[in-house]
Amino acid sequence: MKFRPLHDRVVVKRIDSDEKTKGGIIIPDTAKEKPQEGEVVAVGPGARDESGKLVALDVKKGDRVLFGKWSGTEVKIDGADLLIMKESDIMGVIA
Repeated sequence: MKFRPLHDRVVVKRIDSDEKTKGGIIIPDTAKEKPQEGEVVAVGPGARDESGKLVALDVKKGDRVLFGKWSGTEVKIDGADLLIMKESDIMGVIA
């Protein structure tokens, strides 16, 4: 990918949820919700504080993260559907 986010922005690739429930019921595409889990593909250098000092981001490339249902802006880069969001839209990193 030839895209580098600026400031405190993060590029995330959604991780698709299971197509079956625990009980074995298959969920059709029309009934699925957008996944709120993804993998960080790229991160910006960080935001600047009041004094102009660069503050590094807490997430890094390869982290699995949870984010809000309506977070980010959907884009298509090199044929892949991705989200660009601020680090503050990310709720946490899955260990």
